[in-house]
Amino acid sequence: MITSLDDTPLMEPMLPTYTDIVSAASRLDGVARKTPVLADTPLDDRLGMKLFLKCENLQHISAFKFRGAWNTMSRLTPEQRSRGVITHSSGNHAQAVALAGKYLGIDTTVVMPNDAPQIKRDGTERYASRVIAYDPTKHKREALTDNIIRETGCVLVPPFDHPHIIAGQGTAAMELINSCGPLKTLLVPCGGGGLLSGSALSARALSPGCSVIGVEPESADDAVRSFRSGRIERVQNPQTIADGTRTESLGKMTFAIIRKTVDDIVSVPEEAIIEATRLLFETARVVVEPSGALGLAALLSGAVRVQGRVGVILSGGNIDAPMMARILSPSH
Repeated sequence: MITSLDDTPLMEPMLPTYTDIVSAASRLDGVARKTPVLADTPLDDRLGMKLFLKCENLQHISAFKFRGAWNTMSRLTPEQRSRGVITHSSGNHAQAVALAGKYLGIDTTVVMPNDAPQIKRDGTERYASRVIAYDPTKHKREALTDNIIRETGCVLVPPFDHPHIIAGQGTAAMELINSCGPLKTLLVPCGGGGLLSGSALSARALSPGCSVIGVEPESADDAVRSFRSGRIERVQNPQTIADGTRTESLGKMTFAIIRKTVDDIVSVPEEAIIEATRLLFETARVVVEPSGALGLAALLSGAVRVQGRVGVILSGGNIDAPMMARILSPSH
């Protein structure tokens, strides 16, 4: 049986609480960046609301994922560290685990799809001990990872479905609300649900009247369908420009938290994601990857119609020059 980092079965998790997020913030202090909150941009007038943009594109490895990776790996025992760690990821979590491993002196193995963006592959290879590529149309990353764990005994650092990962990710929303005050609405990108579930825990504690809404691409709408049906729905190798959300499904733990704390999850078309990425660059002078622009895409597309004080977590900025050039081209 594959076990979690504290050697308890992954199918019997202990759900994290806001107290765990406070603990994670203490552990991250002086290591992770307290990323800025951008306000008073021209987007306010365009959308008719007061926007607060949490710039996780300026975090280490240009994504929020460093928060969860550090909070998790820094808690490993000396014996666990000696075994090395492994993860599977299309990019940002891979880079986060690799960098945290470098800082902590832990051997890291990353199982990564061969169609991951080049900028994310390069970042992972820069820090990881080894990267194992696979074809996502033929193989399941979880099965490949499990086989390596059985052969080597290394410790799994999951991309989203672990209490320390969720607690670490929740520190981004905690910083946002502590910086700007109570919000009416908080929009959060959703892939596996680690950022969304952690953000909802922080919002419930710090801004109880805030409506927390997850956003994902229409072509990877497993979380929307799960939220509506009350059971975990899956999508096979979803194709979307928002590559950070190409997860097959929510996790058991993230889904349980989302059902209790999130007000809604919506999906947005590819065109809105592209437009949001472009607008953030041209109007707010912020470079984000398409996954990071999902919250703004929900506002632009009308998938979310709100007014007042709105927080948007810009989850990452790992976009390469050719992709940004295509997004900025007149054809879009």
